[in-house]
Amino acid sequence: MMRRIGNGSLPSRRSFLQGASALTLGALASPSLVGRAFAGGRPDWSKGNPFSLGVASGAPSADGFVLWTRLVPDPLSTDPAMPGGMSGGTVPVGYEIAEDEAMTRLVRKGIATAEPRFAWSVHEVVGGLKPGRPYWYRFTSGDASSRVGRAMTLPAPGTTLDRLRFAFASCSNYEHGYYASYRHLADEHPDLVIFLGDYIYESIDTKHPIVRKHSDGVEARTLRQYRNRYTQYKLDESLQRVHAVAPSLATWDDHEVQNDYAGEWSPSFEDPAKFLLRRAAAYQAFYEHMPVRPALSTPHGPSMRLYDRFAFGDLVRISMIDGRQYRSREACYGPPNKGGGHLETDASCPERLSATRSMMGTTQEKWLYDGLSGSKARWNVIAQDVLMAKFAQKDETGQTAYWVEDWNGYPANRTRLLQHIHDAHVDNAVVIGGDSHCFWTNDLKPDFDDPRSPTVATEFVGTSISSRPPPYELFATALPENPHVRFFESRKRGYVSVDLDARRMTTKLQAISDVTDPNATLSTLKTFVVESGRPGAVEA
Repeated sequence: MMRRIGNGSLPSRRSFLQGASALTLGALASPSLVGRAFAGGRPDWSKGNPFSLGVASGAPSADGFVLWTRLVPDPLSTDPAMPGGMSGGTVPVGYEIAEDEAMTRLVRKGIATAEPRFAWSVHEVVGGLKPGRPYWYRFTSGDASSRVGRAMTLPAPGTTLDRLRFAFASCSNYEHGYYASYRHLADEHPDLVIFLGDYIYESIDTKHPIVRKHSDGVEARTLRQYRNRYTQYKLDESLQRVHAVAPSLATWDDHEVQNDYAGEWSPSFEDPAKFLLRRAAAYQAFYEHMPVRPALSTPHGPSMRLYDRFAFGDLVRISMIDGRQYRSREACYGPPNKGGGHLETDASCPERLSATRSMMGTTQEKWLYDGLSGSKARWNVIAQDVLMAKFAQKDETGQTAYWVEDWNGYPANRTRLLQHIHDAHVDNAVVIGGDSHCFWTNDLKPDFDDPRSPTVATEFVGTSISSRPPPYELFATALPENPHVRFFESRKRGYVSVDLDARRMTTKLQAISDVTDPNATLSTLKTFVVESGRPGAVEA
């Protein structure tokens, strides 16, 4: 049984998180001065708030989760010897876990360790808790205390779960706008938030007017620069609230390293050995700022496993996919201008169609197929970074062409996946993605060119939190040639909210009024419903 937070009643375990009331999320007030941690003894934070980046939880299991924070008393320190204003050795960090948001019914207290090798970040793996319920937590160090965050444990395997409310988001370029989308997402208090990539942008925009500047004014290439970029983003109060009100799952796209990179191949044709040094720095910074499982995701140079799966009772299994680290190089890669995304026809680029090409790599592909085949869940969500549906458009010569940087550059892998979903009779497969800064709702078919090919899965792609979109007309004119696209819109910024039960998935495309306004309002652009057993979305 799970306790309903707020009124003390005890509903069935089937009502997962429904009774969780809103968090009290006041940030800890403290002067923004340089703090210093000491290798031994009691840390002294009198000169700065060590928890200025907030808190987060993620990687839930049936008996626990991962808790994250990072000690940064001087968040944007320019001293390379003192990341975040820290120096010295390891620092003990206390944590408390409670059954209520007021933190009065404590169930666990412990000591985590913030290590200098990971910029004094904390990834505390907590176990031994009750399944299928929310918990609240906070960190302490010396006289400092963090804000309170909400975590959750997964239902016990085989548990019947009535409902799950989650949201997904991507593409939050700090320079392009404010995070009103995150503010509204946090106000919804979902059970779970899924980040689908481009959480930060390594680049700086020199072509357009910017709303707010990246503090260092340079493209991130080194570990210190990537750390500073994450630090600046995570100082945003709206993003902190998202992490505090709900646990999260996360994958990456390209801007966490370099725009349009593919595996070990840089879009700027950098020597792979040199580029992998940059990728190692970027992956480490990602790890230092995300609530991922250290046993699975501790980086090893330029390698870091991110793909993972999570079962929410018998209702839904979510497979988190890494679509960057293992992918084949982009089709017809080569100087002077084919290092990143570009259009190719079948005649100009037969390599695109090669059966040996993979978006996920052989090991991850097998892992995904095995997981889908063995799933007993009512719904199976594949969470990944880019558009999956076929999208044919015209190039500058008027010929039919395809963008090689998303799944259209890896059509054989796409066919393998969708054919497997069909052949293995995977229940209610839904693909979610980001990257394109557009809303999409698509039918997914093993053979998009055959009108008799069945729809085997539904795809929802979210627009950007803040990043600029492509021109609407660029895609809108091609929609008649792509009848499997049910809806497209690039002119709005926002996120996607999902309400899932055994009978249907209700998906709301949430749009804000103005990305340049921190007080932007929210509206629902479209609502789609997928009925259990009937692939394909229908507008509500």
